Amino acid sequence: MGFREHAAYVRRIVGIVLAVLLIGGVAAAVVAGRDSDGSSGTAATTVRGVVGSEKAEFFADPDTGKALAARGLTVRAETSGSWAMDQLPLEGQDFAFPGSKAPADELGRRSDVVGGPLRPFYSPLVVVAHRNAAEVLAANGLVRLKANGASKFATRGTLLMGPYLKAAGADRTWQQLEGASGQPELSGTLFITSTDPVSSNSGALYLAAASYVADGGRVAADGAAVDRTAGLMRKLVQVQGAQQTSSDAPFRDFISGVGNPLVLVYESQVASLLTHSRRQEIGDLVVLYPDTTVSSDHTLVPLTEAGRRLGELLSTDSRLRELAVRHGFRPQGAAAEFTAATADHTDYIDQRLTGVRQAPVPTAEVLRTMARRARG
Repeated sequence: MGFREHAAYVRRIVGIVLAVLLIGGVAAAVVAGRDSDGSSGTAATTVRGVVGSEKAEFFADPDTGKALAARGLTVRAETSGSWAMDQLPLEGQDFAFPGSKAPADELGRRSDVVGGPLRPFYSPLVVVAHRNAAEVLAANGLVRLKANGASKFATRGTLLMGPYLKAAGADRTWQQLEGASGQPELSGTLFITSTDPVSSNSGALYLAAASYVADGGRVAADGAAVDRTAGLMRKLVQVQGAQQTSSDAPFRDFISGVGNPLVLVYESQVASLLTHSRRQEIGDLVVLYPDTTVSSDHTLVPLTEAGRRLGELLSTDSRLRELAVRHGFRPQGAAAEFTAATADHTDYIDQRLTGVRQAPVPTAEVLRTMARRARG
């Protein structure tokens, strides 16, 4: 082969190689773009973290994924009880997102936090009841029901924590309450189903509110304070038997008509149900706001810069705040957004939390001790 023929042959080979590389590069770019939001563009940064189970549906919502992808993030979240997060290996995680400040503070002390924690939204604790149970409690001075103008039945009310805790401390049964006879589903010891306070946020906050009321409006600050209410806290927990680590399962059981007639849940779960369900699917639901409760301040602990970016977006991005409201959460500092979203459901939702007192939450150490004592 002569020099010219050889040179031409080499040029053809080089051209083919360059064409293959160019095509491969374009294909790689398209794949990366589709990984982020289903279309061409820049690949999203993957952010990994652990979240309380009450936020699982929010992060699993395809619209949430799209909104995050539009801001350059893809979130990979696994669920855990909020008070169990500090037992998890968090290496390789970008954030932890428990349901309240106390477990977030505990995580902050045990991890390297990038900046301070962020609290994009919150939700008060409520008790859901079946109508017959709520009416019996009202007839016995444990609940105050609010009339519903659109129906002869009340769908919202106030749980009077003082009288309720007095009844629980005395081991009152449903059969001892006026109006419960002839209703076989109202039997046995009167109690509210809650989650495991050792591992779950809602269960721990239930004890925080109950102990505050039982101790005359004092927040537990030490072992002596825990001792003063330990007997009652033990009754509230041990009467339930085995407890779940998430409020999701007891709430689903309640809606399906099985389980205990009184269940402690987050308001966000109720608001989300009302938003996504037809009225006939809600059944005889009555929402009881404890007159003394604790709001669950969902607190994101950023472990990397990517985790912090996520927390900032959840706090400030209008689309993500809209989606959080759609899942029942109240954005911090923006009552109008929640008010507008729940305007059609005020027969169930108390938008202004009228007459509801917020109990201070003990430190993580004290609350964990209280939970362990309650569990026995």
